[in-house]
Amino acid sequence: MDRPFAYWEELFPSRNVLPPRAQSTTDAPHLSLDGEWAFRYSPDGDAPVDFLGDALDGHSGVADWTTLAVPAHWQLNGFGAPIYTNRVYPFPVDPPYVPQENPTGDYRRTFTVPTDWDVERVLLRFDGIDSLGTIWLNGTEVGVVAGSRLRSEFDVTALLRRDQENVLAVRVHQWSSGSYLEDQDMWWLSGIFRSVTLLGRPVGAIEDHFVHADYDAAMGEGTLSVDAVVAGGASARVRVPELGIDVAAGEVARVAVEPWSAERPRLYSGELVSSGETIALRIGFRRVEVVDSELRVNGAPILLRGTNRHDFDPDTGRVISEARMRADIVMMKQFNLNAVRTSHYPPSARFLELCDELGLWVMDECDLETHGFFPVDWFHKLPGNPAEDPRWEGALVDRMQRLVERDKNSPSVIMWSLGNECGTGQNLGAMARWAKLRDPSRLLHYERDWSCQYVDVYSRMYSTHRELDLIGQRQEAPFPDADLDAKRRNMPFLLCEYVHSMGNGPGGLAEYQELFERYPRLAGGFTWEWFDHGLRSHTADGEEYFAYGGDFGEERHDGNFIADGIVFPDGTPSPALHELKKVLQPVSFSFAGGRVSVRNGYDHRDLSHLRFTWELHADGDHVDGGDLAVDDLAAGATVVLDVPAPARGAGEQVLTVRAVLAADTDWAPAGHEVAWGQSVTIPAASAPVAAGTAPHTEDDQIVLGAARFDRRTGGLRSLAGIDVDAPMFDTWRAVIDNDRDFSWEPREARWRQIGLDHPRHTVRAVESADDALTVRGRLGFVGSDLGYATTLRWTASEDAVSLAIEAEPLGDWDVPLPRFGIRMALPERFADVQWYGPGPGEAYSDSRQAARLGRWQRTVDELQTPYLMPQENGNRIDARWLSLSDGERTLRIDAHPHVDFTVRRWRSEDLDAAQHPFDLRPTDRVWLNLDAGQSGLGSGSCGPGVLPAQRLLPATFRYAVTFRF
Repeated sequence: MDRPFAYWEELFPSRNVLPPRAQSTTDAPHLSLDGEWAFRYSPDGDAPVDFLGDALDGHSGVADWTTLAVPAHWQLNGFGAPIYTNRVYPFPVDPPYVPQENPTGDYRRTFTVPTDWDVERVLLRFDGIDSLGTIWLNGTEVGVVAGSRLRSEFDVTALLRRDQENVLAVRVHQWSSGSYLEDQDMWWLSGIFRSVTLLGRPVGAIEDHFVHADYDAAMGEGTLSVDAVVAGGASARVRVPELGIDVAAGEVARVAVEPWSAERPRLYSGELVSSGETIALRIGFRRVEVVDSELRVNGAPILLRGTNRHDFDPDTGRVISEARMRADIVMMKQFNLNAVRTSHYPPSARFLELCDELGLWVMDECDLETHGFFPVDWFHKLPGNPAEDPRWEGALVDRMQRLVERDKNSPSVIMWSLGNECGTGQNLGAMARWAKLRDPSRLLHYERDWSCQYVDVYSRMYSTHRELDLIGQRQEAPFPDADLDAKRRNMPFLLCEYVHSMGNGPGGLAEYQELFERYPRLAGGFTWEWFDHGLRSHTADGEEYFAYGGDFGEERHDGNFIADGIVFPDGTPSPALHELKKVLQPVSFSFAGGRVSVRNGYDHRDLSHLRFTWELHADGDHVDGGDLAVDDLAAGATVVLDVPAPARGAGEQVLTVRAVLAADTDWAPAGHEVAWGQSVTIPAASAPVAAGTAPHTEDDQIVLGAARFDRRTGGLRSLAGIDVDAPMFDTWRAVIDNDRDFSWEPREARWRQIGLDHPRHTVRAVESADDALTVRGRLGFVGSDLGYATTLRWTASEDAVSLAIEAEPLGDWDVPLPRFGIRMALPERFADVQWYGPGPGEAYSDSRQAARLGRWQRTVDELQTPYLMPQENGNRIDARWLSLSDGERTLRIDAHPHVDFTVRRWRSEDLDAAQHPFDLRPTDRVWLNLDAGQSGLGSGSCGPGVLPAQRLLPATFRYAVTFRF
């Protein structure tokens, strides 16, 4: 620190901010100052402070002023540009200094205090300014706001003009010392992005309150006391009419209650009343504790089926409407999620109120992450690292205080988190000590404290399945300090981040969930993450797309790493979310001996809110169905039921059992599917292979039934008069993010080195016999001696042509294959696809739980998944048959017994080269892959790769298909 600070570089720059207090709904008057403000943008922080007076007229630069909404980010409104980095600071690491080129926004607006306000004091509240703001009222400085996603309040009573117009002015800097504390894997976006409110405080107002609502599960009894701080030392009373409670604040009331849980979010309406103010209370009774290394709420172990959530909207960034918040929670509930981690800062206070009402467990996280120190070696105590440097202690503890004090009355919050990816250090200990003293009723979390010195739960991120298995057994690698090691082994364990959902993936969800459910110590986890953070953008000709890092000309960025959510930016569920819903379903089914076992996997409720049905299908056709009688099965219990006997008749018969909501809820209507299971009761008979027709030669072609082949190469030219591009061997998929070189188990470089992206097939022999046409060859790769000995054997009957494929590996293979199969092409008009097999969504070997067996129909366009960065997508696994139709003619393909398929309007090479969806342009062909399989997906972009059993090893492949017309 060898030069003078600018004020925005002070380690603890906040000035005149009032002590933090609880979020409340009150009858005290308030005035929203949201709306259009005058705005001026400057490229650095030293613009003249010439905008504080009653009018702008006569001030220099008045023409530079325009308007900007509050709340909003200026980069999304034509001033500057967004920047995306994941774990690097977009400026030199020289704490607490920031660049002299510090974009700055000046804001001003006028307001008048309503004449009917009968108040003693007036406060000014800012719910979010990124990254630092200085406030003036009527030309006098009010104070300085730091902590972008934290609430700040100021007493402006002495500065207000009650009987005339007031001028509020704010200067906001993009960079400040706080930027070192807010490196949170998101877009760097600036401005007043949460609401601004004027608050009237009457005589006798309630300054703060703390609701303590404990629950004794053994007694079925709640204990309620409410601490209240009232102006002037006056008294207050707590009234909960439904419970017959009317006591003084601070007095303890005990009464029988229904507890609050994420599954049954029971809230009691009450009020806290003083002589000057009434605050509405929404009380949820619950107890959070650790017992026998289990995370328990209300006496019962809970399993967190969670996700990490940033505030995000593709049009407004971190400016989030209540409708968007509610939609997020409703979708989480509908997809069987029961928990959310507020990564990596506290959300809008209204979001937590909605979690209270609708029911989610919440890990509420402090506005703190210093990930940018990781690339410059934070583990070796780099000078200035805020977690360790004592000069930062005040700022860090202040951030924790403002988190806890605002959100302390929310029953959904069961855990505080100190922050994310800040290394270790004594300042985290100071934060933890303050939080535990202030609120011992909640657990404390911080993932990087692997010693568990400061926390109540052991947490990691992106652990492998193997590591998770060991932790479940308390067999993880020991910590050097024996006492801390013993303490840690008696703690619950959770994965605060897992199954990184970047691009196509993740795989391995089901295996994680099986481990969570096997070991009582494992408390579940939070997937990374909820939303893809693509910003809605348009090409020069108006085509919409969602932008990621680098699309705004950033000098340094982390590309599409911002697109790692299970919901697309437009709010559409990704295939991963459907997979997650199935894996997390709270009711499970297993089938054996003509009976079905139904297990209640809820933590706190029976199954009386669900209705159970069964359906029987044969080759996809509905045969029978009805209701299934399931008693009000208690949490954790299992019942075994008889199911209807299989119907007589031909075809593969499949029994499906479903659990649906019996009545409307706040988050889904009656009939919404919560869980399902399937069993094949009668397996399918093998489809016949075409045979009996001999090949013959016509000019330069070989004719076999309805198929015509090139006489020299044996390549297919047409099927029943349909022009085709001959099937060619395909060993490539457009690399998914989990394959790429930055992943934990990179495959792409080795795949390209071998040449799997450009396979070369050499025909060695074309052999005609009485019963078949056989093409023998070698599949090779440029510059490599690896390959496959191949045989394509064609047979035909009067109305069908069959192809048997055999490929045997040559050479010393050392890597799994991306895919193995054949690719052919049809005219573009063959755009309607039907199939019988798992569906309707895409599925892969390690991501197939959500695909249910049935008959499905989609257009070619509907079979594509629009990942923000184009990559392999749209695979349908284990199809029994599929067909492509142009509306007049249909080509049906039977598999012997199953085949994976994709159908696209472009080749895999085109998909591989595209950087955005608008780079993909349809060809005049429909490209059809018929594959033996693909490697699984894994979550290697930030986590473990594909499990061994789900890799496509270079073994001998044998499979067959039959084309019918």
